[in-house]
Amino acid sequence: MAEQYIAGREIYVSVIGNQRLQTYTPWELVIEKLPEGAPNIATSKLKWDPAYQEKVGVVTKAADLDKEMREKLKRLSKRIYRTLFLSGYARLDYRVTDDGQIYLLEANPNSQIARDEDFADSAKHSGLDYESLLQKIITLGLSYRGGA
Repeated sequence: MAEQYIAGREIYVSVIGNQRLQTYTPWELVIEKLPEGAPNIATSKLKWDPAYQEKVGVVTKAADLDKEMREKLKRLSKRIYRTLFLSGYARLDYRVTDDGQIYLLEANPNSQIARDEDFADSAKHSGLDYESLLQKIITLGLSYRGGA
């Protein structure tokens, strides 16, 4: 598969819920030492190699977005989540261009939820501690489609 490269910021939106959906603070992947003209692509090496992350200055943090863009991403994420019939939790990865265009890169229905990973950090920034996040995910799983 080949995809067109889209220049812009890499933004992640965490969504949780079955019927009533909630989004957490949009999160951003920043490569601080990206060489001039190099594409901003989150390769597997960039995602999983700590030495390489250090070398190129990988940082994830709350995305600095204006209120309108933040709300647009949250609404879009909920709509996509429902359209894809997702449940429990998921992370939606976007590319946001300098002129405000939003492109969905992928939907991660089983995203990493470990402590200090993007999903958990986003929830924490929104006021939900890690233990409460896990409890919420477990409760959603147990109640999905009339479960226990």
